[in-house]
Amino acid sequence: MARDKSFYTCTECGGVSPKWLGKCPHCGAWNTLVETAGDASGSAKANRFGSTSGASQAAWAASAPLAALADIPATDIERTPTGIDELDRVLGGGIVEGGVVLIGGDPGIGKSTLLLQALDALHRQMAQADPKGPSPTLYVTGEESAAQVALRGRRLGLAGSQVQVLAETQLEKILATLDHAQPRVAVIDSIQTVYSDQLTSAPGSVAQVRECAAHLTRAAKASGCCVVLVGHVTKEGALAGPRVLEHMVDTVLYFEGDTHSSYRLVRAIKNRFGAVNEIGVFGMTERGLKGVSNPSAIFLSQHAQPVPGSCVLVTLEGTRPMLVEIQALVDSGGVSPRRLSVGLERDRLAMLLAVLHRHAGVASSDQDVFVNAVGGVRISEPAADLAVLLAITSSLRGKPLPKGFVAFGEVGLSGEVRPAPRGQERLKEAAKLGFSVAVVPAANAPRKGSTPEGLTIHPVQRIDEALDVVRGLQ
Repeated sequence: MARDKSFYTCTECGGVSPKWLGKCPHCGAWNTLVETAGDASGSAKANRFGSTSGASQAAWAASAPLAALADIPATDIERTPTGIDELDRVLGGGIVEGGVVLIGGDPGIGKSTLLLQALDALHRQMAQADPKGPSPTLYVTGEESAAQVALRGRRLGLAGSQVQVLAETQLEKILATLDHAQPRVAVIDSIQTVYSDQLTSAPGSVAQVRECAAHLTRAAKASGCCVVLVGHVTKEGALAGPRVLEHMVDTVLYFEGDTHSSYRLVRAIKNRFGAVNEIGVFGMTERGLKGVSNPSAIFLSQHAQPVPGSCVLVTLEGTRPMLVEIQALVDSGGVSPRRLSVGLERDRLAMLLAVLHRHAGVASSDQDVFVNAVGGVRISEPAADLAVLLAITSSLRGKPLPKGFVAFGEVGLSGEVRPAPRGQERLKEAAKLGFSVAVVPAANAPRKGSTPEGLTIHPVQRIDEALDVVRGLQ
């Protein structure tokens, strides 16, 4: 069978060229032409906007039936639990029939390990429910041989696993196998190794990744098979390949954490079937990744007594309130003082230091300031502002915060302390873990009679009020 002719489409204007050019002949943009598979029949010719004309458009002339939004039945999406609680939490309760999941992370962080464990648990569950049905799971590996996957399975204690394994990188063969085996869940590890014969570019290129992901997505929607795509990441930590890849899929998961640490975080960046920014916490063991039932424990220090520069923050990750220790170190700087943050936004740290100086009279312009979120967790919500400033002030003065102290709240440029979402749930989580003192925004103060037992709450409206409260407690 002759291979379809490919053409090159501009990512800026959609113009089409029969060959690759450095400069788009239609809009003049540089390095924007990417390869695209052509029409196998050759009867339709693409115009400069990427559409076709002639006989192929006649097939599109018939209109599709319409339905009013109110007349469409809204049914709950059925989910199948994977058997790994932390992964189910991130996915929104489990896998969805016909769903497409994209998971990315640094090399060696545990993507293949977690997915192999999840496939084995799913296979056992589905095979028990339907012993005579088709193979429930399929693991397609493009980076390893089948023997290497088997060795990993034995290390994980999955020696008797019946998960089907296919070592293949050609898209057409993978699609044929999916059509023949009809698995309910298929893992493609990884999408950057898959290539299509319809394109001449190398595997991993923008054109190959986009086309292969699009074909696999259409196959998932047509067959009802849940497809999990493993993606590479760039040195900046973003998913490699075209940005459209994240728009194609239903769920995008990121593996976070230091490879030198025994803990891993899986964060949902996009989820059409659940909450975004939900996280699952795993511990790396000799038998693979195990879910952590109380993640707050790994993000808190084990100091016998409070130390200067440490403040516990009650943050919100998806639907889960979690306690994280914020550490700050203020030291005498040189001509150019450094501002460094790990796990928090560096630009926001510079802004908070300016607010601390202007509205609380605490100067640190000649000091090096280092801020760290314990455990490798990344905090992006502004509710961490108050805890960061209190930790910096504690380090600068050399006085520890009281034992059992927590704080949260957003700090504005005018020095006001703004409320954080779902403040009551944060306070309940702090009280449950034995904390006794909390400095919170005044708008988050609980009503009379609803304060969690054992927790003393100090509501504040401005950053200088928060510092006065802390001085009175020290």
